[in-house]
Amino acid sequence: MKEFSNRVAVITGAGSGFGREFARIAAARGMRLALADIQPDALEAIAAELRAAGAEVLAERVDVSNAEAMERFADAVFAQYGNAHLLFNNAGVGGGGLLWEHSVRDWQWVLGVNLWGVIHGVRCFVPRMIANGDEGHIVNTASVAGLISAQTMGVYNVSKHGVVTLSETLFQDLRISGSILGVTVLCPAFVDTGIKDAARNRPAELANDAPPTASQRLAEEQTRKAVTSGRIGAPEVAARTFECIEEGRFYCLTHPKILGAVELRMQDLLNQRDPSDPFSLKREVAFKAPQN
Repeated sequence: MKEFSNRVAVITGAGSGFGREFARIAAARGMRLALADIQPDALEAIAAELRAAGAEVLAERVDVSNAEAMERFADAVFAQYGNAHLLFNNAGVGGGGLLWEHSVRDWQWVLGVNLWGVIHGVRCFVPRMIANGDEGHIVNTASVAGLISAQTMGVYNVSKHGVVTLSETLFQDLRISGSILGVTVLCPAFVDTGIKDAARNRPAELANDAPPTASQRLAEEQTRKAVTSGRIGAPEVAARTFECIEEGRFYCLTHPKILGAVELRMQDLLNQRDPSDPFSLKREVAFKAPQN
């Protein structure tokens, strides 16, 4: 996708992090915007900023894990703009701790936003994008957590591995269907996007009754430290993502130093050996074992 001016960009998780930066770049390129976020004040802040800069903005509070809410959002987008050309399935939340210590509500929340949000985005927008026949592109925000399986990140890993395989399959399905839509799966490493504070938007009905375990507290602490010390910010990741869109690049890997860990996992698979420690090549971000 090369042309952006006067085309329509749909962005979930638009109130912060990557989503906010996607919106800024899209507006700067003359796109019309459809923004969704679950946090009203953050959504209205970016919508007001971009309207003041002259952009046309549709902003809707949307829980991407909710099928009906995403269907209503898609209906509103196509009613106002008639099409969508650039779809960012971007909304995401985090979660860490030993795999067996996660509650059902933990799984429902993280998979609901990170995986079902992308599923609903594809389900609600892509058929209409195909039917309109215009050039377009879909960007699904995954993570390097979708390419490796780091300890104490199980619920998050599962959600992001799901986004990666969904995106790869979407790419193949579009090809055999003769569609001209492009696909990019975004796989950044640790970036301070606000995801470390995602629990602020966790629905009350999915809150845990029990306090966090020692492993969950430690995972939160270590993740917070890792993302706040990252050398690449959300603006740089968003800029690289737009480069991948223009280049028609499927895998958008913004942290090349992590590729050693990805290769190590591939070698484990090819050699049929036990999984290696994904942080063995990058000890400075290795997660510590929880002490109960």
